[in-house]
Amino acid sequence: MAAKAVIRLVVLSGKAAPSPAIGQALGPLGLNMMGFCKEFNERTKDHIENIPTPVILSAFANRTFKFELRTPPTTWFLKRCAGIEKGSAFPGRQFVGKVTVKEVYEIAKIKQQDSCNQHMSLEGMCRTVAGTAKTMGVDVVRD
Repeated sequence: MAAKAVIRLVVLSGKAAPSPAIGQALGPLGLNMMGFCKEFNERTKDHIENIPTPVILSAFANRTFKFELRTPPTTWFLKRCAGIEKGSAFPGRQFVGKVTVKEVYEIAKIKQQDSCNQHMSLEGMCRTVAGTAKTMGVDVVRD
């Protein structure tokens, strides 16, 4: 069956609730918000709480849905490794934190698990993570 709509959401792991953010996305399609919240919380119960989890939800004409969980955003990993709250206002000119090459490698291994990134080599994924760090004003340093 073809999807009626595909919705992208970012929900904190284990914290899905029928809130306005979820309601505005699922309500117009006639989907059961409580059903989504229960299933999402069940599937993320083993994750660390409050991690932003991207969700790709496919809604069907018969008011059913299926969803795929993705790994947290690369920026979240980089901020956590660098110990910063937000990126630089002047990336490239002002660095607000540092991550090691090993941390970039570990982030790349995690991000490569997403279905959209499985075609990329690990080296290419590392370059992507390092590029994201640069755009945030996070310096990549050798160990």
